[in-house]
Amino acid sequence: MDILVLTRRALVAGAFVAALPLATAFAFEPGNTECIAPANPGGGWDFTCRQVGKTLQDLKIIPGTMQVTNLAGGGGGVAFAEVVNKRNAENNLIVAASSATSTRLAQGAYPGNDMSQVRWLASVGADYGVIAVAKDSPINTLPELMEMIRKDPASVAIAGGSAVGGWDHLKVLIAAKAAGVEDVRTVKYVAFDGGGEAVTQLLAGSVQAFTGDASEAKGFVDSGDIKVIAVLAPERLAGDFAAFPTAREQGLDVIGANWRGFYVPGGMSDEAYDFWVKAIGTVYDSAEWKSIMAANGIAPLDLRGDDFQAFVKQSVDEIQALSKEIGLIK
Repeated sequence: MDILVLTRRALVAGAFVAALPLATAFAFEPGNTECIAPANPGGGWDFTCRQVGKTLQDLKIIPGTMQVTNLAGGGGGVAFAEVVNKRNAENNLIVAASSATSTRLAQGAYPGNDMSQVRWLASVGADYGVIAVAKDSPINTLPELMEMIRKDPASVAIAGGSAVGGWDHLKVLIAAKAAGVEDVRTVKYVAFDGGGEAVTQLLAGSVQAFTGDASEAKGFVDSGDIKVIAVLAPERLAGDFAAFPTAREQGLDVIGANWRGFYVPGGMSDEAYDFWVKAIGTVYDSAEWKSIMAANGIAPLDLRGDDFQAFVKQSVDEIQALSKEIGLIK
């Protein structure tokens, strides 16, 4: 599946950024800025809002501090509906998005809504998926976990921060399929509103494993609370995640790349949209963001404006096809 492999074009598109200061390059000047994280604190969307917001402030691209609003529910659907129905014309609002967003849109999980109702802004990188267990778990490898599922699917519950049928769920199903699980619909997946909540349930012993992304797992890796048994990348990540094996190393050819980026209200003015495309691009190009990427296992993915819009459309189309293939939608 193309969605699981980052293309050369995706890695280099949108690299040019004009040298003019943001405040003078466009007629729009930001005011009280806000980023909606469509999940509870601690997950990937929350990470995206807070880290990008801080970098925007540090680089003096926005005045003051960017407000982060956590608006959980419906795998991002509550936030999407809020933006479309109530905040469609706002110019100071950006919303964190990811492969989980395009997955839910592909599956028609946001009732009455589709990707055309918002404007897709830019990406800030890609998180490779991880599968982890609690630090004291007897499970040490991905094949061990998959063998338990093959023998007795009901004995293993896996928690994730996206809804049933969402991107975290799909990653587990793809791995199970590669491991020879005949009916992936028997895999027991438990959905939570954000990766932080999912890991909390893992540590409480309510589930046996966690499926999420590298950035979501980073804090729990640092604290020693979880044990990453597989990274769903083509090769080992650099930095703090270099110690963890890929699924490929363990004989399961599974790659799961979760893009991270933003959308904005569909009625945002062209001047404001152009400003935010440039602003997120400036963040991406900065040394500050490169350091954040390296520290959190985030891979390059640089798409802006129209290129990002086209990428999300392709993602929606491909995930829809995958979801039909494994029986999640008709």
